[in-house]
Amino acid sequence: MADFSKELSKYMPAAAAPIISTWINDTGCQFRISRSRKTKLGDYTAPFRGASHRISINHDLNPFAFLITTIHEFAHLYTYQHYKNKVKPHGVEWKSSYKELMYPFLRLSIFPTDVAQAIVHYMKNPAASSCTDLELYRTLRRYDLNTAAHRTVESLAANSLFSIPDGRIFQKKEKLRKRYKCVEINTNKVYLFHAVAEVILVALEKVPDLSLQRVETTY
Repeated sequence: MADFSKELSKYMPAAAAPIISTWINDTGCQFRISRSRKTKLGDYTAPFRGASHRISINHDLNPFAFLITTIHEFAHLYTYQHYKNKVKPHGVEWKSSYKELMYPFLRLSIFPTDVAQAIVHYMKNPAASSCTDLELYRTLRRYDLNTAAHRTVESLAANSLFSIPDGRIFQKKEKLRKRYKCVEINTNKVYLFHAVAEVILVALEKVPDLSLQRVETTY
């Protein structure tokens, strides 16, 4: 039986690595460390035409986010083993599997206190992604590295300018329930941004005066 603990310890808390290594061996899962993906933190693929279970996790997650995502995907694997495709992907069966798999890590005190408390709250009703739970997402972000340039929309001051990956620049306006009203500089169109959407702060001097005048136009 292969021991993946040493390699896994590069990405998750060392105390958790032997447990995940055992899961990989017991399930025959193909576990892959993936490049960064903007649309997902990890994924699970069920066996097909003789292939084994497959799980991939983004390489650039902080250790606690990496472990939580790994548990999330293994919950899909165990749910598939019991129910195949007869249940919803994030239905009550998956939620039950997720909670069952998470408890040992909480008992071992692998997570820092603030993360553990956020997980306990999240486990009352686990969602399709840990990013959906704002408390857990915010807590996990405290342990990210090299996040100076990237901010969340909610962390920016009112009227701050920010950009998104495609280069478009916006100005943050007021909050509407759970999302923030933001105006695109070049078009003056209004968009709604999630509170924890990651953006890049833009200095005022980098934006032409004409664009700034547009932002201040009544809408």
